[in-house]
Amino acid sequence: MAAHTEMTVQGEVELLPKLGDTRATPTWHEAPVVGNRHIADRYWALSLHAPTIAAVVQPGQFVMLTAARRHQATPVLPRPMAVYDVNLADGLLHILYGVVGAGTTQLTSFSPGEEMLCVGPLGRAFDLVPDTRHLVLLGRGIGICSLTLLAKQAKLIGVPVTAISSSRSPDSAIGSDLYRAHGVHVREVYDSDGSSHVQRLYDDLERTMPQEQSTLIAVCGSRRLLQMAGNLARSRGAQIQVSLEAHMACGLGYCHGCATGERSATDESPLICQDGPAFSYVVQETTTSSRFQASVSPSRSSPQSRSATG
Repeated sequence: MAAHTEMTVQGEVELLPKLGDTRATPTWHEAPVVGNRHIADRYWALSLHAPTIAAVVQPGQFVMLTAARRHQATPVLPRPMAVYDVNLADGLLHILYGVVGAGTTQLTSFSPGEEMLCVGPLGRAFDLVPDTRHLVLLGRGIGICSLTLLAKQAKLIGVPVTAISSSRSPDSAIGSDLYRAHGVHVREVYDSDGSSHVQRLYDDLERTMPQEQSTLIAVCGSRRLLQMAGNLARSRGAQIQVSLEAHMACGLGYCHGCATGERSATDESPLICQDGPAFSYVVQETTTSSRFQASVSPSRSSPQSRSATG
């Protein structure tokens, strides 16, 4: 086994370049539910007919779903959900969500034929730059759902993709079937057998990753995976993008409730819903910083609650 590498690298989250931001204007839909079923552990798969959103959504973007029906007063706030996949021919949005509270429990009660208020696409997408030659995806739990469209996009343009899907156990694993359907080499790792240990993953990736800046690492759902990505970027010269999490009330930037860091008297740090959720993650040579730090705390990276343990 390779020598132990201390996973304490520090980094700063920075805005992605505006040049690559080609997001479409969000639209509101009373979207018919096409399917809504339990798939594993606490996870459900929801399909909505929302062709206008499906046609323009980009990897890493999300939608806001209202769990209350027209005659219901609660839940008041919509729930942010990453777009897991799209079917352009049928105009379908596919969303995987984890049941963590009253709002997501309410979502499980929707049946095919009912309508659900859906707003999107929202947020800053990942930026798969033209000179990317290798894409590495590091996802944990529901965070994997923010990465699957990026894998699909990369394979469509011929970029090799390696995906690490981390979960508690095989019973709670999600996303690998979609990865494989897109021709992605995916490695499933679990807490239950120790295969998700970050040092082990680092050693394997450090041996196999090309040493060039044209490698992009995209991370979602785990602080430890983000730190591992930082070490890989430092040793292999890769670039990192991360999808961050926050509780959201509107998803449109109106409420300013999802700022990425501490506010000052004159300035507010970027909003995850509007300036993200995808950001660049730049590894620092020192451990101190006057700027806001990366945060992958439970609540949205794909915009849902999730484990941040690795």
